[in-house]
This record gives sequence, structure tokens and C-alpha cells, in this order.
Amino acid sequence: MIKLQILTTLFLFLFLTNCKKAATTKYTIGQEWNYKTRTGEENSTLKILKIEEYPKHGKVIHISIGGLNVGDPDVENHFAKEFSHIPISEKALDDSVTELKNEKVKLPSKIDGYDYWKKEFDQGIAGVFSISVSEIVDLMEESIITGKGVVE
Repeated sequence: MIKLQILTTLFLFLFLTNCKKAATTKYTIGQEWNYKTRTGEENSTLKILKIEEYPKHGKVIHISIGGLNVGDPDVENHFAKEFSHIPISEKALDDSVTELKNEKVKLPSKIDGYDYWKKEFDQGIAGVFSISVSEIVDLMEESIITGKGVVE
């Protein structure tokens, strides 16, 4: 009887210590979130397009941002309404989002800009944003207006 108890205890110990906790995140592909926007863009939202894990960068969440009023001399009316691909760290996204707007929205079949980013990322040229979403929008707007690249 004692041997059975010892074996059972040993089995449970080995089983429980070898079980890995599933990675948890509040983000899932297809969600639409409200976030701390810039003044005048209160209706802007972001969508979760893709979630990846990298050893050096941790969780990278690929988002699109819509409902923007970004100055862009190459767009009719001089305003861009969306950014189709932004790679952002989970912490920066955590610091930006305010509430979940929709659990599941329709996403594009292909993420514009992702393939280019991935190629550059794998070569160590592109990075991941670690600042708030509104700061990213500011930087992107400045880059568009001045013609200078964005440093991620």
C-alpha cells in the first residue's frame, strides 16, 4: 500500500512538473481594440493581424491601425486613413489598448507589408516597435511628411 502511494505521488510530481504552462495572452488574431489615440482620432482602432514569438524580441504582435488622419502629400485630401502593418511588442500594445471593441473582425487575406518586414527583420535590418501606438502614428506621419525613414 505504501509503495502504491509513493508511486502515485512520484507520478503526479513528475507529471505536474513536466507540464508546461500554456502561453497566455489577451490578444488573439482578429480582435479589434480601442487604444489611447491622438487628439482628433478618437474613433481610430487597431486590429490584431498576426502573433509571433521570437527569442530575442519575445511576442511580436502585428497590427493594422484604421481611422487615422495622417498627413500624407501623396494621398488625395492629403490624409492617410490607415497603416496596414505595424509590428509591435506585447508590452507596448498593453500600454496602448483601452478596451476590446470586437472579438472577431474580418481581416485581409494577405498582410500588406508583412513579407517585406519579415525579410528585413530576418536580416537584422527591421525591428519591432516598443513605443505606444499613438507615438508610432506620430513617427510614421513625421516620416511620411519629411521623407525620412522610421527607426524602430
